[in-house]
Amino acid sequence: MAEPIIRIDNLRKSFGTLTVIDGLSFDVARGEKLALIGPSGSGKTTILRILMTLETISGGRIEVAGEPLFHMAKNGAEVPADEAHLHRMRRHIGMVFQHFNLFPHKSVLDNITLAPILTKGERRADAAARARELLEMVGLADKEKAMPAQLSGGQKQRVAIARALALQPDIMLFDEVTSALDPELVDEVLQVMRRLASETDMTMLLVTHEMGFASEFADRVLFFDKGRICEQGPPDKIFRNPEEERTRTFLRKIIAAGHRV
Repeated sequence: MAEPIIRIDNLRKSFGTLTVIDGLSFDVARGEKLALIGPSGSGKTTILRILMTLETISGGRIEVAGEPLFHMAKNGAEVPADEAHLHRMRRHIGMVFQHFNLFPHKSVLDNITLAPILTKGERRADAAARARELLEMVGLADKEKAMPAQLSGGQKQRVAIARALALQPDIMLFDEVTSALDPELVDEVLQVMRRLASETDMTMLLVTHEMGFASEFADRVLFFDKGRICEQGPPDKIFRNPEEERTRTFLRKIIAAGHRV
């Protein structure tokens, strides 16, 4: 078996006295498309934020591309990672957030080129050339000079995807990327993600309430409840023939709320 690109072992995460993840373990294969579903507060977004090192861990171990994420070797022992180690590990991972997080006073092109120039030392011309290729891919080639305030929500989210891709990560994390959009703008973002899933070998983790999209996007679906994996398997199994009553209850509520499964 090939080494997994992500290995999570006995992960624990608490916020004060509230434990949101307790004893979580799972692997993600290189190139796998993984959908994380479940009720609000079940720990899905926390997992993505931990992988992006936006949150620390309370216990356990995570490895990314064969290296520990929150630990490093020093003087023959394993110690908590320093900022230099975390910075290097972040290069493996890109993340697209629910609320875009674009710099409002910078153009679309500058939003995409800033990180490659500052964090990887790319020449401005090279970063701009790559940004234009990405804008073409997300269907916004004519928007490079636009400011975020001039864009629709769907366009902002597509710029955010291009910005994350500009760093050429091995792993892409998508956190409810359509939940802040008007319904008529959702599909333009999902189309970009469909293209990424079908045309690249990038590992992708998706937190979503778009069950119909998750069923066509994912190689594997993980259903979370109370910080643990309640059930996992191929989309057809989870959405058409779930074994756990908790999964069935959740999906019934999703369907009742008008979401397609």
